[in-house]
Amino acid sequence: MERFWYFLIPLALLIIAEALWPRRSRSLSRASRWPSAVLLLGSGLVLMRLLVPAGLVGISLLAEDANFGLFNWVPLPVWGVAILGYMIFDLAVWAQHVAMHRIDFLWRFHRVHHADPDFDVFTALRFHPGEMVISLAWKGAVVALLGVPAVFVLWYEVLLNVGAMFNHSNLKIPRGLDQWLRLGLVTPDMHRVHHSTDHVEANRNFGFLIPWWDRLFGVYQDQPVAGHTDMEIGQSRWRGASDQSIWALLAQPRFKP
Repeated sequence: MERFWYFLIPLALLIIAEALWPRRSRSLSRASRWPSAVLLLGSGLVLMRLLVPAGLVGISLLAEDANFGLFNWVPLPVWGVAILGYMIFDLAVWAQHVAMHRIDFLWRFHRVHHADPDFDVFTALRFHPGEMVISLAWKGAVVALLGVPAVFVLWYEVLLNVGAMFNHSNLKIPRGLDQWLRLGLVTPDMHRVHHSTDHVEANRNFGFLIPWWDRLFGVYQDQPVAGHTDMEIGQSRWRGASDQSIWALLAQPRFKP
């Protein structure tokens, strides 16, 4: 229940903030997009709970009981585990995101997230259940191989969820503050580039939390060519209100890239 509030409170605050200080005008109504995003999230969470009842925290506890994983083999201070675990885990999430764009089978599922013609906090909830299961398997493998303590797994998931909601929000942040925040955090203006209909821009700025990986691997773009207010968000297809229904989103992976 406590984790639910860590999700609900930031969500509510960001809904209010982006309503007061919007970055872009909407192309579709909230009513045509938000309910389906919530249903996608709910169905994915139920499916993951059925497949792995204890989630990533349970995998962490199993690795600890079996004395398996890097941090169970190499003695490190708590702060070392926290920093190194955070960095490696975030890099793994970044690598998974890149793979979702590079491998056609994975892209079919991830495309549901990118087929949103708008960009706001509910875009962060809009992931196909199939992608959520794939992500669970990948993160579970990383947790087991690293032997990350359960408490750090829990807090990283909280940070990742809050970070994703923040950097998908339709929130206008002053340019100077945005550039300062990008030193250590992925901002909405940074991540919005990644949701462009332009193929080149859509393959930039993959980060969710740490912004350094994109610069390190040469896939960072500071601003969209058309500017944030004029750039086109989403995909060239699936732009209508009917394309945003829960059934259309669940069925979308059957269409070829």
